[in-house]
Formats: sequence, C-alpha cells, structure tokens
Amino acid sequence: MRNMEFNMSRINLKDRLKEGLFLLDGAMGTELIARGVAPGTCNDYLNFESPDIVFDIHCAYLRAGSDAVLTNTFGANKYALARYGFAAEVAKMNEAGAKIARRAAGEQKHVLSKAEGYVLGDIGPSGDFLQPLGDLQPRQLRAAYAEQVNGLLAGSVDGFIIETMTALDEAEIAIEAIRSVSQLAVLVSFSFDHTGSDFRTMMGVDVESAISEAVSLEVDAVGFNCGTASLDAYIKLAHRYVSATEALEKQRVTSHESRIAIFAEPNAGNPELTDNKPVYKVSPEDFAAAAEKIHSAGVSIIGGCCGTGPKHIAALSKKLRK
Repeated sequence: MRNMEFNMSRINLKDRLKEGLFLLDGAMGTELIARGVAPGTCNDYLNFESPDIVFDIHCAYLRAGSDAVLTNTFGANKYALARYGFAAEVAKMNEAGAKIARRAAGEQKHVLSKAEGYVLGDIGPSGDFLQPLGDLQPRQLRAAYAEQVNGLLAGSVDGFIIETMTALDEAEIAIEAIRSVSQLAVLVSFSFDHTGSDFRTMMGVDVESAISEAVSLEVDAVGFNCGTASLDAYIKLAHRYVSATEALEKQRVTSHESRIAIFAEPNAGNPELTDNKPVYKVSPEDFAAAAEKIHSAGVSIIGGCCGTGPKHIAALSKKLRK
C-alpha cells in the first residue's frame, strides 16, 4: 500500500524515464570501501549491520543531483548470498535495502525539483552458470530472482534495474521473474569488454543481440555498465547502442510503440593497483565530459559504475543541466 500511495503522489517512473535526462547514482562498492568497509565484505549484509553508512551514501548521491538511487542489493540473491552463509536472509535483506534507500529519497529532496527521488531495486548476476555450462536450472534461478524481487517490493521500490549481465539467458530469467510479480519499470544493462573494434560480454553476447533480447521482453530501458572499457570506448559503445536501437525501432510493427530508452553507467576508467588496492583515477570533470558526449549520442539515462562517487555525479549534473 505504501508503494501505491507514493506513486500516486508524483509522476510514475515509467513516464518519467520518457521525459529526457534522468540521472542515476554512482558506485556503491567503492564508496563503502572509502568509508572503511573492508574489501571482500558482503556489502548487502550492511543493510543490517551498518545501515547508516548505506543511508549516508544514498543521501550523498541525492545531494549531488541523482534523480534515483539504487538499493544496496546487487548481490542479494540466494546464490550470491550463499557464499557468505546468508542464503536464508534474501527477503529481509532486500526489504531492508529498499527501505534505507526509500528513507534517504524521502529525507534528501532533489537539489532542483525538491521532489522525492526514485528508488530502483538493484539486481545483479547470480554468479553461477545455467545448464548446460553449469548446474543451475532455469526454474531455480527464476525462483531465486522472484524471491529477491518480492523483498524489494516489500521495501517500496519504484522499479528495478538489472545490472552487469553477461549472459542472455540469465538476463531473460531475471526480467521474467520481475514480470511474474510486478509491472513496475524495468531497466536492464549488460557488461561489455572492448575487444578490438567490437564489444562483447564475457559470454560472447554482442550489442545487437543484447538489445534485441531485452526489447523483446518489453523492458523500459536497455543499457550498459561496468566492463573493461575506457571512457573513449564507452562513448563509442553509446553510439553503437543508439545505432542498434534505431535499427530495431525501424523493424517494429506498430507506430505507436514508444522509443527505446537507453542508459549508461560507465566506470571511472580502469583501476590501477596502489598499495594492493584498486584506484580509479578518472576525475569527476573528465567523467562528466565523457558523459556529456554519451548524452549527446542519444543516451538519456546516465549514472556511474565502479570508481564513481558523489563528486562524479555532481560534476555530471552540473555539466548536463547547465
């Protein structure tokens, strides 16, 4: 009931995504490390153990200009949590993460509109392989994702973002799991590596196949995040995404179908090891300059992935909203 009441009070996320520039937040993991969380920690468990740290990160992004924050639940599915011994905590962990983000969005109003920010339930890969490459069965994975989705719904998210996918079958199952219990907005992104003049995921998926599969399942936005690309490569990838979606739109049967929204969450470059710690050296200004080119290519939804922080989002907001 809380989610219904909230959505009635201002524009629905699906409609908002169609209105133009929409800023996501930046990285969660590197911000947690910056606040003293040890690498290798189960970040999702911090929703129980250190909720104030997670809350502060959400607030920092909202102050920087994010229109939406992503819940601290990227690895909060049954299979990923099992590696830490928390497989039985899926529902509670996702609900807690969503409630922390919702509280931040309510208390830290948008810097320009003064409206409450949006909350996207963050869903990442299971970390296991589906049959025949692995032992994981589709029905098992679908049930695991549905369990995560129900927890996020209990915490009143506005929509879902499926990130860092490398396999089409896993992305498809995650989307289907969401659609089995909710009709809220769904964004899905794939993680590409730049190999020569081409872009492919770790599982060999090309840009056109990723977009076509996602659009066939009627998601609200398709995108890319993470990977090993440089900022220049991310700009090329953005142009590739726009070209692929335009070609796909020409093939669509009915004229009333809405345009395919594209989103991008680049890393702050590639990390360099300093004292055995990964350090991202792309400045907020350089990140914002690259993001401006990504936006000019036709990408309307932009945030950051690994290595980006509130300063990167603040620079991005200033550059694109000038």
